[in-house]
Amino acid sequence: MDLALSGKTAVVTGASRGIGLATVRALLAEGVTVAGAARTVTPELKESGAIAISVDLSTDEGARELADRAAAELGGVDLLVNNLGGGDTVEVHGFLDVSEDEWRANLDLTLLSAVRVTRAILPGLAERRGNIVNVSSMGARLPAAGPVAYNVAKAGLTAFGKALAEEYGPRGVRVNTVSPGPVRTAIWEAPDNFGARLAESFGVPHEEFLAQVPGVMGMVTGRLAEPEEVATLITFLLSDAAASSITGSDHRIDGGAIKTA
Repeated sequence: MDLALSGKTAVVTGASRGIGLATVRALLAEGVTVAGAARTVTPELKESGAIAISVDLSTDEGARELADRAAAELGGVDLLVNNLGGGDTVEVHGFLDVSEDEWRANLDLTLLSAVRVTRAILPGLAERRGNIVNVSSMGARLPAAGPVAYNVAKAGLTAFGKALAEEYGPRGVRVNTVSPGPVRTAIWEAPDNFGARLAESFGVPHEEFLAQVPGVMGMVTGRLAEPEEVATLITFLLSDAAASSITGSDHRIDGGAIKTA
C-alpha cells in the first residue's frame, strides 16, 4: 500500500535507538525527510540518513531549538512523533519509595517533553495540516503492572493526545497515540536497565526472566514486540492516505496483554 508520505517532513524525538530509531528508518523508507532528535546522537542515527539533532528537551529552550532547527533544515514540519520517554530511568520499587525527584523526572521526560515540543512545532504543523503520534505505553491503561510514576506520566501523555485531537481536529490536524507493551529494546534487554533490575528483584536470571515475560503478562503472541512493528503502526497512523479518519485514538500493540476493550 502506498502511504503517500513521500515528500513529507517529520520530526522524531527519542530517535537514537529503539522505537524512535525504527520509526526514523520506517519514515525514511517511505520517502520522508526526517529530523531525528536525541540528547545523545548514536552512530546508528547518524548513519540512518536522517538529519540528526542533538538537543535537551527537558527545557523550553531545547524544544524551541529543535523547532527552529527543524524548520530551517526541513523547510517546515508535516509530521511529529513524540517518542521521548523516561524508560531508561525507571526504578523497581513501590509507591512510598518513589522520591519527589523521581516523580519530577518521569513527568518531565515522558509527558512535559512532548508538551514542550508540540507547543513549539504545532503552529507551523497546523498550517500544513500535519499529523502527530505520541508514543505512550500499555502501562497507562494497566497501571498496577508497573512503576507508578512512569505509568502515571504515560497516562497523562495519552490524555494529552486526546485533548489535542479534539481541539485541532477541526483545523485538519490528526493526533493519535500508540501504546506498546514490552518491546525488544534496551529498556528490557540491556544488562543495566529496567528489565534486568526487574529480573533481579524476582531473583531470576535476566534471560530467563525475559523468556517468562510474555506468559506472565498474558501476551497471547508469546513474544515481545519488535521496534519495527511499533514503527510500522506509527507510520500508518501518520499517513492521510491510510488513516485520514483516525484521530484521538489510542492504539495498543501489546500482544493481547490487556483483555478489556
